[in-house]
Amino acid sequence: MRVALVLGSGGARGYAHIGAIAEIESRGHEVVAVAGSSMGALVGGLYVAGGLDEYTAWARTLTSSGVVRLLDPKWSAGGAIGAGRIFAEVERIAGERLIEELPIPFTAVATDLRARREVWFQRGPLVSAVRASIAIPGVITPVVMNGRLLADGGLMNPIPIEPTAASAADLTVAISLQGERDAREQSTPAREPAEPTWREELVERVRRTVGREKEAPDPLEDLRISDVVGLSMDAMQGLVSRYRMAGLPPDVLVTVPVSAARSLDFHRANEMIELGQRLTAEALDASGH
Repeated sequence: MRVALVLGSGGARGYAHIGAIAEIESRGHEVVAVAGSSMGALVGGLYVAGGLDEYTAWARTLTSSGVVRLLDPKWSAGGAIGAGRIFAEVERIAGERLIEELPIPFTAVATDLRARREVWFQRGPLVSAVRASIAIPGVITPVVMNGRLLADGGLMNPIPIEPTAASAADLTVAISLQGERDAREQSTPAREPAEPTWREELVERVRRTVGREKEAPDPLEDLRISDVVGLSMDAMQGLVSRYRMAGLPPDVLVTVPVSAARSLDFHRANEMIELGQRLTAEALDASGH
């Protein structure tokens, strides 16, 4: 069966998309179109570019301290994280691919902050499109492109079904990362035993970046702010997702609870991938596909 795949926004929960893709392929379905916002754009873009397996292997090795080492503090540039080191790895894997040359039609969705509208990337450099789509406001610095200030696609369209509407698909499968909290899923405790270690490491990195120990921002405060930003984004995107899907519902909806992981829990790839595959299997079984 030909599948149009819609990959939603939701930070580190987006690792679940990897498991979803694995389950869809294991059933012999052919993916004929992909659209994604934020982490959905990153996973979807690497998938159609043929680099998802390599990215997955890399993501599975990340620890909490490893994630911190990838951060690029940008305290005065519109976000706490520059993401340059992370995207150096993405670019190494994806190369200089153009979206229009990919074997599967692909759309990355970003938000034009000044124009207050969504932007669809269906042509041009893949990595640049994904970088724009994944710029979480207040967390990852926005991108200036052709005079536009671009940020996370999830602001305007966290579950971008519309770009796939004209595809030659028999079935539209959407993976939403904005599901209701599920008490059965383990959420990350607010304070883990190992947290002080990697937070202390971040303190030192920020001090070196700023160059003035006494005037360096307190990363504990920024991490708390990041949590608040993540919760705020989840609340907003959950509402927007429901509104969007009411007008254009997918044939199959896979819902990952927001309690499954925090937005910046990028060291939890293994469990998110497993969760995504399990939830996708359940949704496909329930729909008879």
